[in-house]
Amino acid sequence: MSKEPIAKQTESPLERIEESVESAEKTVEKLIPKKEIKEAKDYWKLLGPGLTTGASDDDPSGIATYSQTGAQYGFQLLWFAPITFPLMSVVQEMCARIGLVTGRGLAANIRRHYPRWVLYTTAGLLFFANTLNIGANLGAMAKAGQLLLPNLSFTIFLVFFTSITLLLQIFSTYEKYARYLKYLAFILFSYIASALLSKLDWSQVLNQAIIPSITFSKEQIFLICAILGTTISPYLFFWQTSQEVEEQILEGETSIASRIGATPKAVKRMRIDVWSGMFLSNIVMFFIIAASAATLFANGITDITTAADAASALRPLAGDAAYLLFAIGIVGTGLLAVPVLAGSASYAMSESLGWKEGLFRKFKQAHGFYGVIIISMLIGLIINFTGIDPMKALIYSAVANGLVAPVVLIQIVLISSNLKIMGKWASGRLNKSIGYFITAAMTLAGAATILTIFI
Repeated sequence: MSKEPIAKQTESPLERIEESVESAEKTVEKLIPKKEIKEAKDYWKLLGPGLTTGASDDDPSGIATYSQTGAQYGFQLLWFAPITFPLMSVVQEMCARIGLVTGRGLAANIRRHYPRWVLYTTAGLLFFANTLNIGANLGAMAKAGQLLLPNLSFTIFLVFFTSITLLLQIFSTYEKYARYLKYLAFILFSYIASALLSKLDWSQVLNQAIIPSITFSKEQIFLICAILGTTISPYLFFWQTSQEVEEQILEGETSIASRIGATPKAVKRMRIDVWSGMFLSNIVMFFIIAASAATLFANGITDITTAADAASALRPLAGDAAYLLFAIGIVGTGLLAVPVLAGSASYAMSESLGWKEGLFRKFKQAHGFYGVIIISMLIGLIINFTGIDPMKALIYSAVANGLVAPVVLIQIVLISSNLKIMGKWASGRLNKSIGYFITAAMTLAGAATILTIFI
């Protein structure tokens, strides 16, 4: 037997995926002019933490929220997609700049500049919100898996997705793991495709996307809080900042001293990355709401409890192609988002407690960091056996995000605009104003939702 077949047999799944990607790239190179390929490759190389952060925002919980929005209110709330794009982009850019300039994660910066009770409260609330989200996402992934392979049980899918996510986070190197997340972002295009297969009425779509409309009913306040909570989420703040630091470490800047400060080139690259990632996130949000409105709402299906329910409901209305794309997307986005949820909680907890942290470290070098990831994942798995209603889990996590977000946002705005900390890269008046506006909006949304619970 030759050595070549033996090598092929011992390849890991990640290596096979990389080979497939390389093969696809060679095929594309034969079909598209070299200049355009070079420009596309240069742009792709610029993308990193911003792309994966934006893509992870469209997690199964987000998909359920957007599907329910379209199913319950048609195109009425579609305008949230374009209006939240610049808002979340500004916030994520602030977070990225903090990571680039200080060489530290967000929680590490809060630890240096604010009272410990603020830090511990923020980290604790983030862990709570993220764990609920992880549970809801794992459940949605398992349900979607059953749609694709009905003969396998919910429990088998649940354990499988939990295990594979943990194994990749713990045993894969950061370089390979980051590349895996980056390519996984392509799964989001399945939602754009499924929406286009739904035959949208573009005149109605564009009209509702431009003209804001709110009814202020109890149900709509709940849903608006969920939209804001799942779109401008605290876990994205922590993940974005920490991934900028991870990228610097990957480039050889292993000490904090070597990471302090940022070059104009690095900041320009970061902005392209962040705004591209947030655009992808919001364009997918736009198409999920539009597809649900055009199919579910139009046919009187107004109650969607999970992302898997949305996929099932699409099948008789939009056809098998849209149904399969939607279901596959749920699994793919879950595989992208669950590690980000667990990882961001772990960054926050580890930095708060002064533990060694980072996906670039091996398990034996950062037991506490990986321990938090494992605990949050296991709690998320167990939540699916408690009998909690999936939509309630989504709402509870949205409310938690609504409570956590203003606390974190205030600190982000203050840190990013502090000349002593950020130097010439401090946020200007416009960015500060946008930051405070988002903080106020999230505070009102969280407060209004809590009031509706008791009224």
